Amino acid sequence: MTALGSANRGVRDAGPSGWLAVPALVFFLAFAVVPLIGVVLLSFTSWNGLGEIKLDGLSSWTTVLTDPVTGNALVVTGKIMFFSFIVQAPISLLLGVFTAGGQKYRAALAVLYFLPLLLSSAAVAIAFKALLDPNFGLGPGFNLPILAQDWLGNSDLVLFVVVFVIAWQFVPFHTLIYQGGVRQIPTSLYEAAEIDGAGRFRQFWNITLPQLKYTIITSSTLMVVGSLAYFDLIFVLTGGGPGYSTRLLPLHMYLTGFKANDMGAASALGVILVVIGLGLALILQRLGGKNRNASQLEGA
Repeated sequence: MTALGSANRGVRDAGPSGWLAVPALVFFLAFAVVPLIGVVLLSFTSWNGLGEIKLDGLSSWTTVLTDPVTGNALVVTGKIMFFSFIVQAPISLLLGVFTAGGQKYRAALAVLYFLPLLLSSAAVAIAFKALLDPNFGLGPGFNLPILAQDWLGNSDLVLFVVVFVIAWQFVPFHTLIYQGGVRQIPTSLYEAAEIDGAGRFRQFWNITLPQLKYTIITSSTLMVVGSLAYFDLIFVLTGGGPGYSTRLLPLHMYLTGFKANDMGAASALGVILVVIGLGLALILQRLGGKNRNASQLEGA
C-alpha cells in the first residue's frame, strides 16, 4: 500500500499528461503552421490567384523590397504602432488602477468603459466615418466649424484620427487587463505603506507599478503586436488613404493580393509581417527576464 501510494503520488507530482495538449497541437499545426509554410512557398511563385502557380524564384521578393509603397507601408505601420502605444498604455494603466477600486460608482464607470469591447472594428469604423463626415457629421450637425474639417481626407490629420479611433476601441480591453492585475495585489502592501506614511502617489509608484511588471509586459506585447493587425478598422475607415497616408502593411498586403492580383508579392509581405510580429513579441517578452512567468506577487 505504501509503494502504491508513493507511485500514485509520483504520477500526481508529474502533472497532467502531455497527451492532453495533442488536440490543441493538431489545430495549431493545421491552422497556423501549415498555412504559414504555404505562404512562404507562395512568396517564391508568380500567381494571380486564379491561374497556374509558377515558380518565380526571388522575383516577388525583389518586387516587394524595391517597391517604395512597401517602405511607406512600413513607416506608416511604425507610426501607428508608436502613437497608439504611447496613447493607450498610460490611459489603460490609469483607468485600470482607478476601476480596480471597491467603490460602486467605479464599477458603474467600468461598465461604460468596456462598452466598446462589444462592437466590431468594422462597426466602429463605420460609426466614426459617419461622425467625422465634413458634410453630415458632428461638425455640421452641431454647427461647430472645428469639427467640420475633412478629418479623413487630410493627410496631415488622418493618421492621428486613426490612432484616436484605435485607442477608443482598445483602451477598454487593456484597462480590463490592468484592473485584473491590480486586484491581485495584496492589500497588506498598501496598509503597510499607509502606516509608513506613504501617500497615494508613492504607493502607486513603489507598489502598484512594480507589482504590475508582468501585466505591463503582457499588455504592451498585445498593443504592439496587435497594431500589425489593424486591417479591418483602417480598411473601412480610410481605405488606406488619402493617397498612402494610412496604408499600413496588412492593408498593403491585402491590396497587393486581391486588388493587384499578385499573390506572390502579397505572400512575401505576409512573411515580412509575421517576422516583424514575432521579433517584436520576443523582444518585449525578453524584457520580463528569465522568470517572466513567475507570479508578480513574489515578495508580497
